[in-house]
Amino acid sequence: MTSKSSTGITRRGLLGAFAATAVAAAPTYSNAFGLLRGAGDIRRIRMYSGRTGETLDTIYWIEGDYIKEALREINHFMRDWRTDEVIGIDARTVDIAAAAHRLMDVNEPYMLLSGFRSPTTNAMLRSRSRGVAKNSLHMKGQAADLRLKSRSVGQMYKAATACNAGGVGKYSRSNFVHMDCGPIRTWGG
Repeated sequence: MTSKSSTGITRRGLLGAFAATAVAAAPTYSNAFGLLRGAGDIRRIRMYSGRTGETLDTIYWIEGDYIKEALREINHFMRDWRTDEVIGIDARTVDIAAAAHRLMDVNEPYMLLSGFRSPTTNAMLRSRSRGVAKNSLHMKGQAADLRLKSRSVGQMYKAATACNAGGVGKYSRSNFVHMDCGPIRTWGG
């Protein structure tokens, strides 16, 4: 996906250098509007997948604009790994996860347990667990199940609910938090 110019610089490398500079120089606003309170002028998401071995560390929003190339990377990363199907992940879900991450003041990337789920995968999981919704927002690319080693499920849950921007489920026994961009609601224990 990256092509080298005659100078040996890739587009991705150039964006990374710009982003690193912008992150250092960006102001942080504690009462920024919308879903990403406290994010300033840059939104970044960092995740890894134990299922695929892939990692993602990207700035996907700068100065009020989503970066299409970064959103495509997020879509691919959050695909249904069982079927390899990719759909557009709702950027609001990414915003909620990024905002919660920032509120926790942690450098560790999220472990993505589940992003997009095809209807086939969702039906299979539903047949194995009562905790899988028939009309799960995962099937619309509007939900993510996430884990951090350095923060408890309770801490993640509190950070996500503080965003006041969607559904947040606490799954203490399974050690993850569900975040989605659906109606504001909470559940779990």
